[in-house]
Amino acid sequence: MKTMVAPLYTTEQVAEILQIHPLTVLKYIKAGKLKAVKLGRVYRITEAFLQKFLEDETT
Repeated sequence: MKTMVAPLYTTEQVAEILQIHPLTVLKYIKAGKLKAVKLGRVYRITEAFLQKFLEDETT
């Protein structure tokens, strides 16, 4: 049985998608605006977290 794993984006990938600087993505994470999971020393953002952020920012 295969389990579906949601894609995890790096802060650089999210920055490219949103057309912003990677440090801005980190600021959003630290401010609690963008939810992320910290794996070791790096953050990963799920597609669901990114969609929620986009919904919150556009309303």
